[in-house]
Amino acid sequence: MLAPTAAYSQDIRELHVGLMNMMPDEALEATERQFLRLLGSSNRIVQFYVHIFSPKSIQRNAKARGHIDKYYEDFANIKAEGLDALIITGANPARPELEQEIFWDEFLDTIGWARKHVCSIMCSCLATHAVFKVLFGQKRCKLPDKRWGIYSHNLVTQHPLVNNMNTKFDAAHSHVYEVSSQQAQQAGIIPLATSETAGLHLAVSKDFRFVFSQGHPEYDTFSLLKEYKREVLNYLNGIREDYPPLPQNYFNAEARHIIRQFETMAVQAKQGSPPDFPEQKISSLLDNTWVDTSKSLFNNWLGLVYRITDNNRHVPLMPGLDANNPLGI
Repeated sequence: MLAPTAAYSQDIRELHVGLMNMMPDEALEATERQFLRLLGSSNRIVQFYVHIFSPKSIQRNAKARGHIDKYYEDFANIKAEGLDALIITGANPARPELEQEIFWDEFLDTIGWARKHVCSIMCSCLATHAVFKVLFGQKRCKLPDKRWGIYSHNLVTQHPLVNNMNTKFDAAHSHVYEVSSQQAQQAGIIPLATSETAGLHLAVSKDFRFVFSQGHPEYDTFSLLKEYKREVLNYLNGIREDYPPLPQNYFNAEARHIIRQFETMAVQAKQGSPPDFPEQKISSLLDNTWVDTSKSLFNNWLGLVYRITDNNRHVPLMPGLDANNPLGI
């Protein structure tokens, strides 16, 4: 709760949110749309300005480069103007060590600036792993198999960030590395939501400067289907050696039957002309059991940012707030 003097000084104002999109070309625009939808469904009082940028070091094809040139901003200009909040997407890991990723230096520059000048930074998937490594000395661990699908989670801590959220909810995961709840606690990070099968999902730093999502709250109904289709095509085109397993807890029995029929025909015809992937037929059988929770998370997050951030976008907090505990909890 804000002190009366702070509350009286608040104005109805806009929020400027940055989105650092590190996803590869095939997921660049979809990831952008997913986060924009969540932002657009959040706090209706506030007028949002979203500033999208991407590391220049990531090599892009002509289509992705044209999209970035047309719609994205330069990070140097964003730093000059300032941000109230920042989202950093995940990325497809291409190297065994994070420091070897091509975007690593730009990521470090972004985090180094943001932790001094931005009220709160939401990190998704690989961005979570990177911040844990850089700031807290916690190294991600490689999973025996890719964690891929929809998993049930429980809230484990009461916190304003998860106010009015269901105590049990679903969330999407898609990653081959993880950090654990134990690692979060060792780093002084507060776990908020965990799963018996999928591990840590949501966490927050005590100073609210960092919000972590190891899963993908931004995923829409068809995100995992498109990922699965891409892996199937990679197998049929010889890029992947094994036929991909199904995302867990995502397809119902009818959809699995259709997929298995396609798999049989596609494997048999691999050297010839495989049938078209039945994407439209499967799409009509999918349910979304996580979007409402994702909307609540973003609404809470941006509402808290709005409550405690300064009018000056270069100053993270309103005057008089405790930088170590700005939410007063």
